[in-house]
Amino acid sequence: MAEHAPSMDAVPGAAPTTAPVAPCDAPADTAAPATDGLAPDGAADAARPRRSDATRAAILAAARDRFAADGYERATIRAIARDAAIDPSMVMRYYGNKAGLFAATSEIEVHAPDLTHYPRDEAGARLVRHFVERWECDETLTAMMRVGVTNEAGAERMRGVFAEQIKPVLAAVCPVPEEAPTRAALIASQILGMALCRYVLHIPPAVDLGRDELIAWLAPTVQRYLTAEHP
Repeated sequence: MAEHAPSMDAVPGAAPTTAPVAPCDAPADTAAPATDGLAPDGAADAARPRRSDATRAAILAAARDRFAADGYERATIRAIARDAAIDPSMVMRYYGNKAGLFAATSEIEVHAPDLTHYPRDEAGARLVRHFVERWECDETLTAMMRVGVTNEAGAERMRGVFAEQIKPVLAAVCPVPEEAPTRAALIASQILGMALCRYVLHIPPAVDLGRDELIAWLAPTVQRYLTAEHP
């Protein structure tokens, strides 16, 4: 009996039925080519995950662009599937519904450095360098920035990332741990503000700054937000 796909446009909050898998460069899902003999041991099984991963990567890339362009409410599974050049049933197969797909597109691990491992006066530069390097090698962060400035679901996810992953790092080095939320917000204003100007809006002077020059400009301000006494 054929399985029935779940509703394609469920409300936010539903968990994805399948965890996202990191994208790879393999071709998208296609039928396995016919052969005249038996495939080598494990060859068929090895090929399927690679095609599956490529399909997921195509879906996630299309979904991030669509959520950024249309917002969560207006984006549809059908439009995302069309952008990814696949059947909508494939989106449902991997992510269950729109809420599950959005959750998968907004999975972010910033891997913030443990600032207690560095001299206190280097904390700002270390943190800025980490984020600049992450922005420049991880397009997920840029995509989520675009989503975050266009709809509330994306903004809420970005707030959650900073609350869950950044505040604990700052609390370990700031003079008054209770001030970590305020200091995190101030640091976000610098790092996210520059990311918006450099990687989303592409404001020329921000884009033209070299990485080391950019870090040199931002680090003293972030250092002050991290360790300075309350004004």
